[in-house]
Amino acid sequence: MFNVKMEKECGCFKRSGMESVKTFQNKDDALIEAKEWAEEMNETFCQKHNFSIVEEGNDLIIKVEMN
Repeated sequence: MFNVKMEKECGCFKRSGMESVKTFQNKDDALIEAKEWAEEMNETFCQKHNFSIVEEGNDLIIKVEMN
């Protein structure tokens, strides 16, 4: 099992209604989802944060950094 998780939930994320954890059977599906998720947040959220992906074991963590 592979998880896509948010490191921290900013206000934009909380208002979006997105799930904070998604679980997948294989790494490829999890990586595709993590990339799409980070790209969507970088394009549609308030632009105060930058979202990137870091792999930690079976988890793909969406990191949140201030711009």
